[in-house]
Amino acid sequence: MSPLRIALAEDGVLLREGLAGLLDRFGHEVVASVGDGEALIAAVTEHEPDIVVADVRMPPGFADEGLRAALALRASHPGLAVLVLSQYVEQTYAAELLDSDDGAGIGYLLKDRIGEVREFVDAVERVAQGHTVVDPEVVRQLLSRRRGPLSRLTPREREVLGLVAEGRSNSAIARVLVVTEAAVAKHIAGILAKLDLPPAGDDHRRVLAVLAYLRG
Repeated sequence: MSPLRIALAEDGVLLREGLAGLLDRFGHEVVASVGDGEALIAAVTEHEPDIVVADVRMPPGFADEGLRAALALRASHPGLAVLVLSQYVEQTYAAELLDSDDGAGIGYLLKDRIGEVREFVDAVERVAQGHTVVDPEVVRQLLSRRRGPLSRLTPREREVLGLVAEGRSNSAIARVLVVTEAAVAKHIAGILAKLDLPPAGDDHRRVLAVLAYLRG
């Protein structure tokens, strides 16, 4: 894909510089590298990046300043892609992001995922293209906490549901599970029916529908 222009917000200097170097190595340009939410908002206004990569917790309070800045930017810059990083699974943060601007171009990853370099860069690129990407561990924990209609799903359907919620296409799911795309499509149709979710016209709507149920 074409090189991305990225605004990076992370208060830890070493991690921030490491991420900038990593993204540069994959051919992308970090147009701004900042350490707090206010600086991030100013940087986006100045540089108009393709995507923001931001830590949830940043100065001064180390609560949710990064998330708040990301949500404010989504409101003031429609269509801006945002990928947030979190140390822990925090369902509220994932839900707030998914609710912003119909959920397109949103990502929520745990910081541990950064160590899996290719997966991290792939997530940045997919979010920039308008996809919804949620960390597999977030999906796993959300699934484990839910009951009701989820109990109707077979183990394979739960596995497929997790991959769908990560933003994977039918062909990608088929490769992971070593099955045909037709089998994946059949599983997804069954999942939507069992969860009382209407079939959607494209992958993005399908992901949002499933994640809307998981947020519940």
